[in-house]
Amino acid sequence: MPDVNRGNRPLSPHISIYRPQLTSMTSILTRITGTALLAGALLTVWWFLSAASSPEYFAFADGLITSFLGDLIMALSVWALWYHALAGLRHLYWDSGRGLEIETAEKLGWIIIALSIAFTLITLLVVGG
Repeated sequence: MPDVNRGNRPLSPHISIYRPQLTSMTSILTRITGTALLAGALLTVWWFLSAASSPEYFAFADGLITSFLGDLIMALSVWALWYHALAGLRHLYWDSGRGLEIETAEKLGWIIIALSIAFTLITLLVVGG
């Protein structure tokens, strides 16, 4: 029998009716931070390789990494590392079958956001002097 209501309902959620949820945003952010960590790691490896190359090349690389842009990238890499690690712990907790209720999942999302910011600031204060 044909579906008479087919033309009266959307076939899939659309951006105009879909409200992003904290759990979906934190999941997407986990993937983004995991990918972004590669950029920080490659920048660090490049810095080490420049130190092994020549004093002139190291001066160039060190100047770039210790510039404002380099400091910003490295600080964001520290935040990405903390966020990604905490999100991984949250996923391990979820894998145990606990914390899957909507309210608990949203609280865990806010907790990892707050802790990643706090741990980043502490790390930058301790390491940065």
